[in-house]
Amino acid sequence: MKIAIHGRNFPEQARPYIQSMFEELAKRQADVLISQGYREFLDNAGITHYSTATYTVDEGLADADFIFSLGGDGTLLDAVTHVGPRQIPIIGINIGRLGFLATVAPSSIRLMIDALFNEQYSIDERTLVSVRSSQEIFGQLPFGLNDFTITRTQTSSMITVHTYLDGEFLNSYWADGLIVSTPSGSTGYSLSCGGPVLLPQTNNFIITPISPHNLNVRPMIVMDSCQLAFEVESRSGNFLAALDSRSFTVETSVRISVQKEAFKARLVKLGDDNFLNTLRSKLNWGWDIRN
Repeated sequence: MKIAIHGRNFPEQARPYIQSMFEELAKRQADVLISQGYREFLDNAGITHYSTATYTVDEGLADADFIFSLGGDGTLLDAVTHVGPRQIPIIGINIGRLGFLATVAPSSIRLMIDALFNEQYSIDERTLVSVRSSQEIFGQLPFGLNDFTITRTQTSSMITVHTYLDGEFLNSYWADGLIVSTPSGSTGYSLSCGGPVLLPQTNNFIITPISPHNLNVRPMIVMDSCQLAFEVESRSGNFLAALDSRSFTVETSVRISVQKEAFKARLVKLGDDNFLNTLRSKLNWGWDIRN
């Protein structure tokens, strides 16, 4: 079995779990491929990883069976860009804080590896959002798992986002910005701006305004088979475009469209790990002292 590994820095209490992970993989004679940046961090941190093979995002991953993401949800979003259209299954090991997408606890790493080798897991396919524009913004990685956002720059006033749905005019949003969220991203930025929570397999996008000037403008759910297009007005002549954790300043002359990506992100789920359990345990969904 070939395992790719990507991660970020970790707290000291996670060190023994990470070291035991590499020892377990070595014991099972797994081929291990580590992202270049994380390999350098592990070497500096004194972790013995039994691997000489590395990969870069530019090179990509050709034939790994799984990719381990060690960190929080942001690290898993990075792993999605490493995998891209190859759709290699991703396992999120939560060495971050909330870990809504990365659900495997460090103490469960050995059990997780055992489940993989015994094929005791399921695959949860997640829709990605794809961004196209009249001027290249996100390079070779114009896709994201959570959301695409258009926001004002720090020095600008409110912007106007003229929005079109399948070529038909939808609305002009006078706001700090606009979010187009996938079901996976419905529990993130969109939720904090008043958007609804969607089950992961729902075939929809959420259009959520950020601090809209008109109080009668509310989040809207649309089919993910549609195409959304945007034209932005800003006094500063620019705005911020963000795809998951990647953001760039864009001139208002640039036209942008958003639609569903042709491929999906495949997340590995173990045992009773499911979206409803995560809602209750991570977001205290429906928490009530009477329960």
